[in-house]
Amino acid sequence: MDDYPLLNLFWTMLEFFLWVLWFFLLFKIISDIFRSQDLGGWGKAGWTIFVILLPFLGVFVYVIARGRSMGERDMEQARRTDAAFKAYVRDAAAPDGGGGGPSGHVDELAKLADLKNSGALTEVEYQRAKDKLLA
Repeated sequence: MDDYPLLNLFWTMLEFFLWVLWFFLLFKIISDIFRSQDLGGWGKAGWTIFVILLPFLGVFVYVIARGRSMGERDMEQARRTDAAFKAYVRDAAAPDGGGGGPSGHVDELAKLADLKNSGALTEVEYQRAKDKLLA
């Protein structure tokens, strides 16, 4: 390491970073090719062969030709993922969402609070029932 100057170390780190960036872009484009709904089988095969056989030219041509729609597909995928997550949360939090799930605990806690507020339960009984429910 004594004969390896600091500038060469920085240059090596830059080259390594650019290779990692290049492979990330290559995998992103290949996944976008297969995710695309507007390309047929032959189009996907052609783009894949082009990107694999001539990687630098293929990636640059793909980004120029389909870069805008690539971003739109990413946004649409993010919207679908967000909608699926929100639907899952709504289903999990629904009153009939699994009998004893989080909403069942909420209902039971509300009933316990009502019983405590009406005077049917003492503070000690309320805390004991709440701890048992949350355990």
